[in-house]
Amino acid sequence: MNIYIKLIHISILLAAFGKVSAQAYLTNASIEDLPADATMPTGWFAASEGTTPDILPGYWGVYLEPEDGESYVGLISRSDDSYESMSQRLKQPLDEGTCYSMGLYLAHSDNYTGYNEPLKARIWIADKKNKRTQLIYESSTLDDEEWQYHKFNFTPEKEMKYLIIEAYNHNDKAVKGNILIDGISEIYHCDRV
Repeated sequence: MNIYIKLIHISILLAAFGKVSAQAYLTNASIEDLPADATMPTGWFAASEGTTPDILPGYWGVYLEPEDGESYVGLISRSDDSYESMSQRLKQPLDEGTCYSMGLYLAHSDNYTGYNEPLKARIWIADKKNKRTQLIYESSTLDDEEWQYHKFNFTPEKEMKYLIIEAYNHNDKAVKGNILIDGISEIYHCDRV
């Protein structure tokens, strides 16, 4: 067999192996959907009572261009100390004791129709729906109107099946605030990144 044909076969096998070993755990990670207020993005569900995220841009005075694709989501906190969150069941569970890596773009809007205070984003993994089992990431306070990429590693304490992202009010008093989320990466084994 010709050396060039062998190299092509090896390249194809390596490419296929790379795609198989890359982990794809999320549905609609880029949060692509038609912009709408009080609407859960396709593939996601509410993980806390009163969750009515907004698919942006174009509603509530928020017109920041998406970082990834055509749309993103806004989550708020309210003056009654409630907050919004979104979750999904992963396509395959996260294994106990395995190091994973992921990232997402986060921003803040100074013009979210009165919900303008800076918040933090928190990310949880869980073994049961709507249960926050293990906190895997807490951002700094988001007060920048430019997208910033936040990448982190985590290791599940046991097998986990759900991912939850929430707006988090770190203040001593309830505030009306917001976080913007876009371009959530797939979840990879740490040795693949």
